[in-house]
Amino acid sequence: MRIFKFAVPIALLVAGISWWMLSKNFQEVPGTSRVWITIGAAILSGIIAHFLFPKSEDN
Repeated sequence: MRIFKFAVPIALLVAGISWWMLSKNFQEVPGTSRVWITIGAAILSGIIAHFLFPKSEDN
């Protein structure tokens, strides 16, 4: 399935980078807001990656 090949790794990468950037540069943002921002960024990037990458030709 292409979702496990592209979308999930991209979502995890975006989640890690967003958490790191929020922790490093925006300490005044509450922890729960950081979590929600990170989750939203991961889901949005996963959805975008799912539609942007071509369908696999394995079928």
